Amino acid sequence: MVEQPSPSDPPVPDWAPSRVEDAPLVTGQGRFLDDLDPLPGTLVAAVVRSPHPHARIRSVDLGRARAHPGVAAVLGPAEVSAALRPFPLSTGAAMPYYPTGTDKARFVGEPVAVVVATDRYTAEDAAELVAVDYEPLPPVVGARAALAEDAPLLHEAAESNVATDRTFEFGDVAEAFRSATHVVEGEYEFPRYSSVPMECYSVIAEWRDSSGDGTVGPAVEAWANFHGPFTMVPVMAGALGLPTSRVRLHVPADIGGSFGIKAGIYPYVVLMALASKHAGAPVRWTEDRIEHLLASSSGADRIMRMRAAVDADGLITALDADLVDNVGAYLRPPEPSTLYRCFGNITGPYRIPVVRIRARAVVTNQMPTGLNRGFGGQQLYFGLERLMDAVATHIGGEVGGETGRDVLDVRRRNLVGSFPYETPTGGVYDSGDYAAALELAVKNADLGELRERQAEVRAGGGYYGIGVGLVVDPSGTNIGYVGLATPAEQRKPGRDKSGSTEHVRISVDLSGVVTVMLGSVPQGQGHATVARSVAARRLGLPEEQVRVVVDMDTATTPWTVTSGSYSSRFAPLVTSAVVQAADRIAATIKAAGSVLLGVPSDELELAEGLVRSRAEPARAAQFRHAAGLVHWDPSVLPEGTSARLYEEAAFTPREVRAATRDDRINSSLCYGFVAEIVAVRIDPDTLQISVDRVSSVHDAGTVLNQRLLDGQVYGALTHALGGAMYEEFRYAPSGQPTSATFLDYLCPTSAEAGYELRTDHLVSPSPLTPLGAKGCGEGSSMSFPVALANAVADALAPAGIQITSLPLHGEVIHNLVSGDGRYGDHRHSRPSGGVETWR
Repeated sequence: MVEQPSPSDPPVPDWAPSRVEDAPLVTGQGRFLDDLDPLPGTLVAAVVRSPHPHARIRSVDLGRARAHPGVAAVLGPAEVSAALRPFPLSTGAAMPYYPTGTDKARFVGEPVAVVVATDRYTAEDAAELVAVDYEPLPPVVGARAALAEDAPLLHEAAESNVATDRTFEFGDVAEAFRSATHVVEGEYEFPRYSSVPMECYSVIAEWRDSSGDGTVGPAVEAWANFHGPFTMVPVMAGALGLPTSRVRLHVPADIGGSFGIKAGIYPYVVLMALASKHAGAPVRWTEDRIEHLLASSSGADRIMRMRAAVDADGLITALDADLVDNVGAYLRPPEPSTLYRCFGNITGPYRIPVVRIRARAVVTNQMPTGLNRGFGGQQLYFGLERLMDAVATHIGGEVGGETGRDVLDVRRRNLVGSFPYETPTGGVYDSGDYAAALELAVKNADLGELRERQAEVRAGGGYYGIGVGLVVDPSGTNIGYVGLATPAEQRKPGRDKSGSTEHVRISVDLSGVVTVMLGSVPQGQGHATVARSVAARRLGLPEEQVRVVVDMDTATTPWTVTSGSYSSRFAPLVTSAVVQAADRIAATIKAAGSVLLGVPSDELELAEGLVRSRAEPARAAQFRHAAGLVHWDPSVLPEGTSARLYEEAAFTPREVRAATRDDRINSSLCYGFVAEIVAVRIDPDTLQISVDRVSSVHDAGTVLNQRLLDGQVYGALTHALGGAMYEEFRYAPSGQPTSATFLDYLCPTSAEAGYELRTDHLVSPSPLTPLGAKGCGEGSSMSFPVALANAVADALAPAGIQITSLPLHGEVIHNLVSGDGRYGDHRHSRPSGGVETWR
C-alpha cells in the first residue's frame, strides 16, 4: 500500500516514541517459546492425527510405538478419557470436547494419540507405528448441510447438529414490517479464514505430583504462546480436575503473532500436561505449519439472511437477522462468541429502533473455530453493509449510472447523530461523529475523481466500482455477552458473568526506577511502548526511567479471567489501569516530597523527573530522592501515608454488566467508528480484481500513539485483504481440506497491498476512560471486506450481477460473468411474515 498523507492527520505527539519492542526483534534477540528451555530433561511430543473427517474410532494399538527405542510414553483415547474431564462449555449442549477424539474423529487433523520421545525425529517415527482402526462415517460439510433434516449427527447425544439456537426480539418486528413501504432482503455468506501468525503453536508442560509450594496434590506448570482470553485458564483447570491455583501458565514476551488464533492453543496445553504425567518428565510440542492449517483454529464462516423494513423517506425502521455460524466439529470455548460479540452493536452505525435476531451455531466435520481478528464484526458487517447497498438500489435515485438511491445518501439518512446512543439490543455508544467521519472519508477519497475514472473505464468496456463500508468498532469486550447463548430462565441467579477488568501493577525501586507489570500478553501491538509513555507522563518522568514487563506468569503477574489481548482491550482498559496505579504512586511520591520540601503535597506536581512546587517551580526535589525517602526513612512520612511504592490497579468499568432478564446487554465498553471507501478495477480480459484506492477514516477516541495506531490500521487492512480476496479454508464434499498448505491457502504479500491508501483520523474521546481512548486494532478487518465487496458489486452492476459472498478473485468473477456462479437473492417485496429457515 502506498500511504498518501491527509491534511487533517493529527500530529504525532512529541511524547510518542518509537517502539521499545523493536530492537530485540530486529537484532535476533526475540524470546520465542521454541528458543527457550525453561525445564531440564524436557522430552518432545508428536501428535497422531485423524486422516478422516468423520470416523468412529474402533480401536487404537499403541504397542509398537511404545516399544520403539527412545519413546517415553504413548497415550491415546483411552488414556485421555480416563484422566480428563470434557472441557467446560459455554452452553449446555451435549457435545463433549476433549483434546483428542475419544469415541470418534470429527475433522481431518483431529488429535487421536500423542507420542513422547527423546527428540522430535524419534517421536515422529514412532507416531507412524500407532495403528488406529477407523470406521468411516458420512461427513457434514458446511452450515447448510448441518441443518439438513437427514444430516449425519456429529454428536449423537445432542440429537442435532445445532449447538445453540436462540431468537431475540426487541420491539414489534411484525408491525414494523407490515407498515413498511419497502422490504429489502438479502442472503449472504462470509468465508472461513484465519489470520496466519508467523509462529505456530508451541507448548512446554510439566505435570507434578506436588507443586512444591507446601500444598498437597498435583499441579501443572506450562509455557505456551497463548494470548488470552484468560477465561481459558479455568477451562484448562476444569479439564484437568485441578483448582485454577494449581495450573500455572507462563507466556513469553514474544509470541510471534496471534490475532485471536492462539486463544485456541489451550487443548494442547492440557494434552501435553497429560503426556508429561505419563512420561514422568516435562514435554515440549511445537506445531508445524501443516498441522496449524489443518487443526489449529479459524474464524467462523457464516450464512445469514438479513431483512430491512424501510419507510418512504428511506429510513430503516426494523432489522431482521437470521445468523448461522459454522463452528466446526465442536462448540469449543469461547464459542459461540462470534455470534454474540457484536450483539450490542448489531445495528451498526444506524438508528434502527426495532430488531429481531435468530442466532444459531452448528457443528460440522471441519476444524473448530474461535477468535480471529475482528471476530463477529466481519461477519455482521458483511451482511449489514451489503443490505444497505441493496436498500439504496431498490428505493430510487442513482448509483453509478444505475437505478437506485445513492449508497451514501441512504447511509447518511440513517446514521446515529447524537451520543450517548443506546441500541435496541442494549449497546451504549459512548461518543462519536459518524457523519463527520464519513464526509472526511468521502473528501479524502476524491470521490468526484473516482467517478470520472469509473465513467472512463466503463466507456472502454471495462469494470470499475466504488464501495463504502461503515462500521461501529467495539472495544473492551464485556464477557457477559456469552451468557446470551443460554435463555434467561436457565441462567442461574447469582452466577452471571460480566466485565472488562484489567489489572496493572506498578512499583518504584529505591533509586526511583519505575516498573510497570502488564497482564495483557501482547502479540506485537506495542503495549510496552504505550504503557511506558502513559506511566512516564503521569509520574513526570523521562521514559528511560520506566521499564515495562509483559511476560505473563499466572502465579505472579496480576490478571483476571477477562485479561488478555483480544477485542482491542489495551487502549481503553489497560491504559486506564496504568493511570490509576500511577496516580496512586504519584500521591505517595508527593507525600514524600512534602517532607523534603516543606510544601503541602496538594501543592506539588511531578514534572521533568522532579517533585516541585506548582507556585515555585525552582523549589524541587528529585523524584528518585522522594522514592528513596519512602524506602529508607518511611517513619517521617505524613501521618496516614502508606510507606508503599507498590500499587496494583484493576480498572473495572461499571457500564459493562451481565445481560438483563430481557436479554439486553452493553456488549463492549467503548465503540469507535470506521468509514472506508474502496475503489477497484476488474480487468475485462483476465477478470482479475485490483484495488485502486482506499480512503480509511478511524475514530478511536484519543490517539495514544499515532505510529502504533497507523500500524494497526495497516495490519488490519492487510488481514482484511486476505479474507476478502485470497484466504479461505476450503473443504471438498468428502470433508477433506483442500487448502492445507501455502500453495493453496494464499496470504497477501506487499505486492498485493500495493494500492493507494489515504488514512485519516477523527478524535471523539470516550467519556468512559481516563485518557478518552478506545480500541483501534480491528476496525478495518471488519470494514474493508464488505467495502471491497460493495465496490465489486458496483463494478459489475451493469451486468446485473449481485455479490453475496467472499472471497472475490478472478475465478469467482469469471463464474459470475459466465453465469456459472451464484447471483444472490436481493428481493424488493411487500412484507411476508417471518424469516424462512434453512432446511
